[in-house]
Amino acid sequence: MRRGIEFLGSDHAILCGAMSWVSERNLVSAISNAGGFGVIACGAMTPELLDAEIAATRALTAKPFGVNLITMHPLLTDLIAVCAMHRVSHVVLAGGIPPRGSVEAIKAYGGKALVFAPTLALAKRLLRGGADALVIEGSEAGGHIGPVATSVLAQEFLPELADDHVVFVAGGIGRGDMIAAYLEMGASGVQLGTRFAAARESIAHPAFKQAFFRANARDAVASVQVDPRLPVIPVRALKNKGTEEFTAKQREVAALLDSGALDMEAAQLEVEKYWAGALRRAVIDGDVENGSLMAGQSVGMVSDEEPVAAIIAQLMHESEHALRR
Repeated sequence: MRRGIEFLGSDHAILCGAMSWVSERNLVSAISNAGGFGVIACGAMTPELLDAEIAATRALTAKPFGVNLITMHPLLTDLIAVCAMHRVSHVVLAGGIPPRGSVEAIKAYGGKALVFAPTLALAKRLLRGGADALVIEGSEAGGHIGPVATSVLAQEFLPELADDHVVFVAGGIGRGDMIAAYLEMGASGVQLGTRFAAARESIAHPAFKQAFFRANARDAVASVQVDPRLPVIPVRALKNKGTEEFTAKQREVAALLDSGALDMEAAQLEVEKYWAGALRRAVIDGDVENGSLMAGQSVGMVSDEEPVAAIIAQLMHESEHALRR
């Protein structure tokens, strides 16, 4: 884990996955203050909102934290400029292949760029192109997911990349024993989201957290793609009426695509706006029937509302115990 610690500047190489409406100033600062590495989820924020969120987070912690930017955001360049203005040390580019010039813009002001890659060939290309670190995330994760399990990705990527690059593993991690296993395979650290979403410092609605406490791994299901032409990235969430409504939303967007009212890029943005709104209904308003309860399959290991510091301490204790054993 030392390489990950040196890269992040934190006490432990435990990243918080960026969760829209959840990974905001309170949770992010709590994770960084507890020795982990908090990451603001920019999501659909405007540059002005991101500016305010970074400033508010910095008022709550003197420790390093990062910002997660969605690559398809129409104002990505402006958002990177906001990160540059605040000298944000680490920027995570998620949701697709980073557009040309985005990694360079982060590095130009002295920031470090973290990227996701679904295949080993793309990972190598991004690292050759200047990315500073890689996050490999398996299908067990919550929110937007790829098709391959974390354990398979780790076996494929780590032997090829871990000796020379900083690689974080994400997806389905709920205990320190699993952190230890990936460290032994060569990972520099890990990323968790679901455990932190229900933490005491998370602003998520009590009903949202209670849904997590009641759930088991089988309840966290991936969304179904209705139209093969529609570029929909599957989303893992707890099944409810909202997951059914997404199927109807896809049909609606596909019809607009057929009529020419939307092009492909606009169609995908419509889908992303749907998720942002559905997630807000669940996280902020507490509508756990119709909102989106994005959660990873590790949700079955979340049974209580614990302080962030206690979660991180437990993960580190379990990891150290597993490595000694």
